[in-house]
Amino acid sequence: MDKFIVSARKYRPQNFSTVVGQAHITTTLKNAIRNNQLAHAFLFCGPRGVGKTTCARILAKTINCETKTPDGEACNTCNSCVSFDAGTSLNIHELDAASNNSVDDIRSLVEQVRFAPQAGKYKVYIVDEVHMLSSSAFNAFLKTLEEPPPYAIFILATTEKHKILPTILSRCQIFDFKRITNNDTVEHLQEICDKEEIKADKAALHIIAQKSEGCMRDSLSILDKIVSFTNGQVTYTNTLEHLNILDEDYYFRLLDYLQNQELSSALLMYDEINRKGFEGDTVLNGFAEFLRNLLVSSDAKVAMLLEVAEDFKQKYLQTAGKVAAGWIISALNILTEAEINYKQARNKRLHVELTIIKLSYLQQALELVNNDGIVSKKKIVEGAKTVAFRALPVYKVKSDHLPTISNNPSAPAHPPQEAKLIIQEPEVKLQKPAPKTQPSNPAPQTSAGPGLSSLQKLRQQITEQNKNGNAEAKIITEEELHKAWELLLDKLKLKANNSAVTNNLKGAVLRIIDNNCIDIITETDIQKAFVETQRADLVEHLQTYFNNRALTYQVTVIEKEFIEQPQEMTLSRKQQYLKIIEEYPLVKELKERLKLELE
Repeated sequence: MDKFIVSARKYRPQNFSTVVGQAHITTTLKNAIRNNQLAHAFLFCGPRGVGKTTCARILAKTINCETKTPDGEACNTCNSCVSFDAGTSLNIHELDAASNNSVDDIRSLVEQVRFAPQAGKYKVYIVDEVHMLSSSAFNAFLKTLEEPPPYAIFILATTEKHKILPTILSRCQIFDFKRITNNDTVEHLQEICDKEEIKADKAALHIIAQKSEGCMRDSLSILDKIVSFTNGQVTYTNTLEHLNILDEDYYFRLLDYLQNQELSSALLMYDEINRKGFEGDTVLNGFAEFLRNLLVSSDAKVAMLLEVAEDFKQKYLQTAGKVAAGWIISALNILTEAEINYKQARNKRLHVELTIIKLSYLQQALELVNNDGIVSKKKIVEGAKTVAFRALPVYKVKSDHLPTISNNPSAPAHPPQEAKLIIQEPEVKLQKPAPKTQPSNPAPQTSAGPGLSSLQKLRQQITEQNKNGNAEAKIITEEELHKAWELLLDKLKLKANNSAVTNNLKGAVLRIIDNNCIDIITETDIQKAFVETQRADLVEHLQTYFNNRALTYQVTVIEKEFIEQPQEMTLSRKQQYLKIIEEYPLVKELKERLKLELE
């Protein structure tokens, strides 16, 4: 039984012509070899699995080939090529910088550079994953990389060029490898399937190419797995099952449900997808990619960006003509936001279902509007209806010289003049009733409408106020003011049953400003607040007591000055002694003569 070799190694390119998708690199290297214009240091950078190390090995083999072809390829038959293919060539040295990244590893490499090749023209040093070298290792490599011997060529390979020191970059000839396109990957996979006698659908190979994302090594590994899984029958269905990818037919059906606002069918289809084991973020991401392809298909200029299987291209183009571009863009925004917030959602299934509900009603929520050639989205609002209000009668209120009360204690008090309130009823045109006899003693009207009853009450209240206003007002004196204040405190005690209010009002000082205004002086803002809480009762009481409807008051806060009282301080023995000798200096002399000590 032969030992199995994975396709990535078995079908590794041995010549520049067999390298897939990197024609701009291979053409440049072949021309440099043919014209004898090789640089002493190369830097191959690009994504994983696109052929960096493969091109480095082909270059090392080709420059040492004894009988190169006219187009600059290795012959694969000379001793140098045979030994290279067998892995026994002494002219090539590979170093994995991921595990050999210290200064000592680079120093041992530099020491080997001093020895000339035993066979062949060049010694080639391939340093893979060179960005893993430490800064000190890079610095130790600088001098040799800048001025190597004429027989030494360095090929550095990396996936992260931005991590390499600029001093290294300036000493190398840089080649940027690009991702391999899906079409190139599909063609290469088809060649391998033909050689291995594997039956593979073109759509299945296209799915493998999409899954590999431009990495040839990944696509070959996926192909090996599916061949083992299906026993050599690579079909579209089993490829989707093995790679855990949703069939695009699901997305076409889901789009139809959303366009027709069949929410129940869309939710049932998601339930079917969920029971098959697909995660919600897979559905969101796949549907977003599907809508992206649909948007690309709607414009002939960018239709070349559509990278799907040939079987689905025509279906995409037909569906794109039926769906509005504005709806697709809005749906992509919703899907992107839902995919970002998917990880934070506690109920993942509900999160996806809410997204489907939004997409289902998106068509009736937005419309495209063309404003002077600029297309914009506009929310659709149902025809707005104004609220129907019942016509109400208008009452005109006329007031002359109404009193104004200022809340600012510092504002000067202006005595208000007498106020007259005149209410004018609305003019209502009535049909002239037929004349009829009235009784000599008509009964008073007892039942009246709510509006008329309120008007009668208001009239009575104004009449009483005018009567009181016409009576002679009492002159405000300090004695009468204090009597009125005591009566107010007694009323508040009975009414409020709250000692805090009465205590704060008791502490207030009253002062007469004029016959229509008094000043209530408090010590703190808290007392002022208590006074203001009783404003209605206070004004009513004072106006009634002095029979003066124009009487009002203002509140002034005058804080008492706080004089800090000196506190008695207990002195220590030493402080007492110092105070004593200040007054009686001879005590100090007595202490020194007797040699006394303070305890």
